Amino acid sequence: MATAVQSFLGAYQADPIHSWFGFSVVFSGASRYRGRFTEVSATLSAEAGALSLAGVARVDSISIDQPAQFRELILGPEFFDADDHPELSFRSDAVRLAADGTAQVDGRLTIAGITEPVLAAGRWSDPDQSIGGVTRAGLELETVVDRRDFGLGWQMELPGGGDVLGWDVTLEVVLALAQTSADGGGEQG
Repeated sequence: MATAVQSFLGAYQADPIHSWFGFSVVFSGASRYRGRFTEVSATLSAEAGALSLAGVARVDSISIDQPAQFRELILGPEFFDADDHPELSFRSDAVRLAADGTAQVDGRLTIAGITEPVLAAGRWSDPDQSIGGVTRAGLELETVVDRRDFGLGWQMELPGGGDVLGWDVTLEVVLALAQTSADGGGEQG
């Protein structure tokens, strides 16, 4: 994969209004349940010819509101354990962007206090001037993880057999990035 790091200079911050982290998982063996974490922050930094990416999501910003007992279960110790681990985080110093717009990111994902390596793939858009003279870019990534690797082992059997909730979870990250510094000396997240 030929890299296109030269397109990014300095530091970029995720626009919190247009950026989100999402997930989907098979529910009752019949459909995919989808949700989002809406309170997210992320930084993409270019220094010395390399890109790094760091991101955080508040667990309690999960889009699950109803029913109340479902939200309690998801935020409780059998899933995210939000009281002890209020954030999910990701960190990578191995961001590879190809000239054809594809992206690959090797990093470390932390959920409920457990950190595991992940490889995400997706697309990126070249930085360009936007309204108000702000340089903007986009990065969208997706990966699949086994939730048991992060201690999320809750399960229930369906009456006819099979699992209520799939083990594989698709994670999706959508980042609308705005340049915060052009010199490579911006803050690292």
